[in-house]
Amino acid sequence: MSDSSMMKLDEKGERDFQFLVNECRNAGVIDQNLYVEYDVKRGLRDSNGAGVLTGLTEISDVTAYKLEDGKKVPADGKLYYQGYDVQDMVKGFADRRYAFEETTYLLLFGELPNETQLKDFIELITTFQSLSNKFIRDVIMKAVSGNIMNSLQKSILTLYSYDDNAEDISAENVLRQSMNLIAKLPVISIYAYWSYLHFRMDESLIIRNPKPEYSTAENILSMLRPDGRFTELEAKVLDICLVIHAEHGGGNNSTFTTHVVTSSGTDTYSATAAAIASLKGFRHGGANLKVRQMFADLKENVLDWKDENAIREYLTRLVRKEAFDKTGLVYGIGHAVYTISDPRQVILRDYAIKLAAEKDRTEELELYFTVERIAKEVIAENRHLFKPLCANVDFYSGFVYDMLGIPEELYTPIFAISRISGWAAHRLEEIINNGKIIRPAYKYVGTHRTYCDIENRPEQHDDK
Repeated sequence: MSDSSMMKLDEKGERDFQFLVNECRNAGVIDQNLYVEYDVKRGLRDSNGAGVLTGLTEISDVTAYKLEDGKKVPADGKLYYQGYDVQDMVKGFADRRYAFEETTYLLLFGELPNETQLKDFIELITTFQSLSNKFIRDVIMKAVSGNIMNSLQKSILTLYSYDDNAEDISAENVLRQSMNLIAKLPVISIYAYWSYLHFRMDESLIIRNPKPEYSTAENILSMLRPDGRFTELEAKVLDICLVIHAEHGGGNNSTFTTHVVTSSGTDTYSATAAAIASLKGFRHGGANLKVRQMFADLKENVLDWKDENAIREYLTRLVRKEAFDKTGLVYGIGHAVYTISDPRQVILRDYAIKLAAEKDRTEELELYFTVERIAKEVIAENRHLFKPLCANVDFYSGFVYDMLGIPEELYTPIFAISRISGWAAHRLEEIINNGKIIRPAYKYVGTHRTYCDIENRPEQHDDK
């Protein structure tokens, strides 16, 4: 018998299962008109697509409009960390190696560190990096998953067992736990990837210890590459990638998940695992991988990258659910908040230009520019949109990761490595303010029925 938990069914078992599938589908259908009738904010969004206000935060702010004569007018998007414009921060990080560490300090403690504070913080984070050989062998290298995000969840939940104060949710202890996870997540991610390559793909196993003198970005590249080598520009670009993905307000799915589960009083490891589960989805952190897959499909269908008519035709088929995964989505285009521009995309686009020149991939980058421009037009035409549409951060991030030699299996884990700083800040904010348990309401739209004894229930009708 197979050791798989999804055992094969015999012919009768398969028929019985398919009957249950149909029953499940029929039982789960809700009249979509009821959402309008009861004014349900589906997806916690109003009729205009804006998020429903569910909390307060000082950690970050996302804006996409300006007020003119009392009216909201679309404007270039802005992202603020603890009140600081991220675009200004990135400019200030131009000649520094520890941009992500400085950003993490800001998110956790609310102020930009001076040189001494940053040095002490980096040294403290470094002390948390190490993983025992036993943990690496018995946790990371056992029951290796085909998806690194699941490996991260397993490892983080297991770290609970190594913590003598795992259930202590005082702010002091949660800060200690958070710094421990921020330091360890890059190491766990890279080790999980090498374990995946070795045990599932039959390739060599390479385990390299992080270097205390390296930044987070430098250690990721060093541990990931067989020769451990990287250029200064590569490390800089990855460092900035970590900065712009570190936080994005309390309303994004994974951060809201952090608030929800934290409000229940659960432990740090469970809360972080829940956030990672949210981030894994292709509608959230997995979107950059979808962009790469979409471009791979485009290249198979459009051989001449300069043929704008062929690109427009492909994108039209995409929007009409006739190409790629037939969802009608052009991945990387559009955002729930940003209209004119996504500031993270603006930053990443500039670094993509620099990196493409170093990697001799400018021609491919030009294809991205062309698709970005034409996709906006095609989506507006086919969906009759009148508000501005912009590319989001996912549009270029996968391409940048590819130029950095980061494999697709690590695209979303890299996002998690970055975003855990924001999750930690929001978890602490929820704990410090001692908020109520988050419990939204669902309207029941079924019917109340009288219980019927089993012998009086009708026989099932199917095609058996």
